[in-house]
Amino acid sequence: IFMLPESLREELQEAFPKDWDYIEALLAIYNKTIAEHGESIGQCIDLNTYLDNKRTGKVNAILSMEDGRAVAGKMDNLKWLRQVGVRMMAPLWNYENCFGYPNSNDRTIMSKGLTCFGKEAIEEMEHLGILVDVSHLSDGGFWDVVKLSKKPVMASHSNCRALAPHRRNLTDDMIRALANKGGVMGLNFYGPFLNEDSSCMKSRFPEMLAHLKYMIKVGGSDLPAIGSDFDGMNGEFDIPDCSKMQLLFEAMERNGFTEEQIEKIAYKNVERVIKETF
Repeated sequence: IFMLPESLREELQEAFPKDWDYIEALLAIYNKTIAEHGESIGQCIDLNTYLDNKRTGKVNAILSMEDGRAVAGKMDNLKWLRQVGVRMMAPLWNYENCFGYPNSNDRTIMSKGLTCFGKEAIEEMEHLGILVDVSHLSDGGFWDVVKLSKKPVMASHSNCRALAPHRRNLTDDMIRALANKGGVMGLNFYGPFLNEDSSCMKSRFPEMLAHLKYMIKVGGSDLPAIGSDFDGMNGEFDIPDCSKMQLLFEAMERNGFTEEQIEKIAYKNVERVIKETF
């Protein structure tokens, strides 16, 4: 559930949907898809359903949400999202909301953390079993989450700021903190997050492998995962869609990654976090 950006409100005007109408429309699509393709895909609502789907060879459909603005400062809204199956949430996207502040080129905003409600909500998310995704948070918000959380958290689609200085990427200290929490960090395929020149729109294997190696160097082999961000980017790609994912694993093998490291990056690291948080 990716909430439509507020920037579209003026363009769409009355056609811009109310947040909860939009959420319910997407939930209907999600549930209809699973109902129509139940032989190959199953909803993951807890660890038992995850393991059952894996055992029967089904794809696990884990309902997530990017931008928690619809929570609107009400804990009951957060609980309702959990009841309908949301198991992972990025509290922020690129706009301020009831949780706190987003990543920003403005240093003042970037240093701001979670709101009072945001801090309470992060603790409640952990209690409810909703995995916290820190990828779009301000730096201040990231550190608030790390201090508050007792379970692993996830940076689902962020890279290494030391290699690509985009504000959406993580510093070495952040990478270490995420690893110390037992969390994971999903490689983002977007060119500006991979390249030293943030205007470069090329997404190539050498840069992808460099970020994965750096994640392992700073945070260890239990940290890296695949984030992709296929639905949120444009540019030139060595991996344009999920059907080509095997090419990345083959490139990793050619470039010195061990079989164990590749398996962890492919799924085992994320699976471990699911087991510890769901």
